[in-house]
Amino acid sequence: MAESIEKTGKTVEEACQAALAALGLSEDRVTFEVLEEPTKGFFGLIGAKAAKIRATVKEVPVAPSLKPAVVATSPLEKAEHFLQQIFAAMHLDVKMEQRDTDDGHVFNLIGENLGILIGKHGQTLDALQYLANLTANHGLLEARVRIILDVEDYRSRREETLRHLAFRLADKVRHTGEKIMLEPMNRHERKIIHMALQDNYKVTTYSAGDEPYRKVVIEPRHNKE
Repeated sequence: MAESIEKTGKTVEEACQAALAALGLSEDRVTFEVLEEPTKGFFGLIGAKAAKIRATVKEVPVAPSLKPAVVATSPLEKAEHFLQQIFAAMHLDVKMEQRDTDDGHVFNLIGENLGILIGKHGQTLDALQYLANLTANHGLLEARVRIILDVEDYRSRREETLRHLAFRLADKVRHTGEKIMLEPMNRHERKIIHMALQDNYKVTTYSAGDEPYRKVVIEPRHNKE
């Protein structure tokens, strides 16, 4: 219950100031109720009454209790919690399906309009995957995990596209006799190109340039020393 006191004074203002001094509070922390107005009485003497007020301390709003944050314990839980925060900030409704593979722990993201999470040639997805791995492995020296992010199996579709691209460009190199340099790719995508053409005896592949602009070069095998 809020604290209240009553004070008197020759004027209402005087009574209010007396209450503030007694409470040790500023005016904005107190509400006042005038109980009796001051009267002068006859000839300013007989029947004179002092002003009387009631001062009540305002209640300070109490912040609603927050539910304790979910404490992520395992690396996978830390990664999932991190991703949920990202999606919430982006106002995206995303369902995460997890599965374990020989390459790592796959988080397949499912939802509406998730192209924003992929970006050009998967660059945004790769960046998000990098951050998820940093979060999952933070503070770990051993038993580190590998998180692989995918959006509705985008990566498998991208791999198939890259294989077809590799075969088509290899045929072009074979017919023209001139080498072709592809656009910059990450290490995983460059590996797909190399693997697709490793048994092609007409062409050879290698990577050139510095990260993040490293590119795959396809050239006729007889031109490569």
